[in-house]
Amino acid sequence: MNPFEMVLGIIIVVTIGRVLQAKYGYRTRRRGGMEPIHDDAETRRLRDEVRTLKERIAVLERLATDDAGPRALEREIEALRSRDS
Repeated sequence: MNPFEMVLGIIIVVTIGRVLQAKYGYRTRRRGGMEPIHDDAETRRLRDEVRTLKERIAVLERLATDDAGPRALEREIEALRSRDS
């Protein structure tokens, strides 16, 4: 196999890979992984849930390190409970 045939083979393989990615709706992330392009309702719901959980963790971390006293802790916990209801 001469160098021209090898380069042509590489180009064909890469082209077929890109066509299959486009056909099946995948895009390449910066870190080299693959992820679906479509963003359906389930994905949006899960992203919102993760965002909410991160906010709650931030509040709990602040409460664990805060020296405001037990009354402030009770108010913050009640506020979290009422936010979920």
